[in-house]
Amino acid sequence: MLKKVQPKVWWTAIAVLVILLISWGLVRKNKTDSPDVAVSGENVKNLDPVAVTNPDAAMAEKIAKIEDIFRRKRKAGFNGNVLIVQKGKILYQNSFGFAHMKAKDTLTGDSRFQLASLSKPFTAVAVLKLIQEGRVALDDSVQRFFPDFPYHGVKVDMLLSHRSGLPNYIYSFNDSVRHGRKYPDNLDIMDWYAKVVPTPQPYNRPGRSFNYCNTNYCVLAAIVEKVTGDSFGKYLNSQIFTPLGMQNTYLVTDTTIAATKNRTDGHQYGRRLDKDYYDEVVGDKGLYSTTLDIYRFYNGLTKGLILERKMLDEAFKPRSFERDGIRNYGYGFRMHIKEDHSPRFIYHGGWWKGYNTMLWVCPEDDAVIIVLGNTYNRSTYDLRELLEVVHGSVKIDDIEKDI
Repeated sequence: MLKKVQPKVWWTAIAVLVILLISWGLVRKNKTDSPDVAVSGENVKNLDPVAVTNPDAAMAEKIAKIEDIFRRKRKAGFNGNVLIVQKGKILYQNSFGFAHMKAKDTLTGDSRFQLASLSKPFTAVAVLKLIQEGRVALDDSVQRFFPDFPYHGVKVDMLLSHRSGLPNYIYSFNDSVRHGRKYPDNLDIMDWYAKVVPTPQPYNRPGRSFNYCNTNYCVLAAIVEKVTGDSFGKYLNSQIFTPLGMQNTYLVTDTTIAATKNRTDGHQYGRRLDKDYYDEVVGDKGLYSTTLDIYRFYNGLTKGLILERKMLDEAFKPRSFERDGIRNYGYGFRMHIKEDHSPRFIYHGGWWKGYNTMLWVCPEDDAVIIVLGNTYNRSTYDLRELLEVVHGSVKIDDIEKDI
């Protein structure tokens, strides 16, 4: 009798073992540290722009005009760093003012600025990389990762393109929900949405229209953490920052000496702004970086070092046409579009607690403009005159003064 039963027992045992191994593999895929992306040192070196020592007459004229523009911006109160690169060559690079107004310590090229919403392109790229690897899908619902999330029908592509209709977390929760908890993180926000009664009202139905909302990118950062088993900062560092040689880019939540070195303070009306209640919610904001690291990020993307070309094209594809006009949004990037809906300019700005930031790209002219300020000043976004110098007045005749 035992001989007749024993083979069945062995087959059952083998089947159970196979199931356990498969399950273990899936858990390892979702929970273990992501392997660092391997990028050669030569590739990283080639991401930096080249200084021009002997500009020709045309470039010298451009440089002189740019210097005059920023001389006037400085008089108007601009305090920050600038890097302008065209065809891989530095047209202009300078620092104006102080890292900390009270200390009067001069800004340098290594000074790190809070990127505010300019953090969103980094979050989008992190998610697109997971999509490229097959670990996340554009049509995944938030409930795949957070089953108790109360808003149904919201998919990853809607979060990336600000078409989810979700309410802004900054205004969603009163003191009775917070229970005195200061500095919540992304998972706290997800937990609050799941438990608060009544559920905060959404702005719109999922997918119906574009509505720029920080909650989208707060949720995306939480999804990255859930899928990878890493903190959001650790994933960004291993998959984007280190591969691209971005040694001066860290999340605000990283309090190590290396991460806090050369950080500036945000100011408004000449006074330093204290830490905000929501400062440790990241993805929608929270990155500190330098002008050179941001250039490395964009240059590395276009060279295919992080995302395949097909996936990057998805990021730069406009997805909001409810209103007529040249402004549009892709996956983590704003853009001004041509009549054929291809991107004419790609950009993203940011504002948070005294910081003003802008990354502006013209693919046709191979030009990149990066402006980072740490004293609130609208001149950071007033780029029209600068664009006329870099691109020519004909190309920007329909660009607004304030981007």
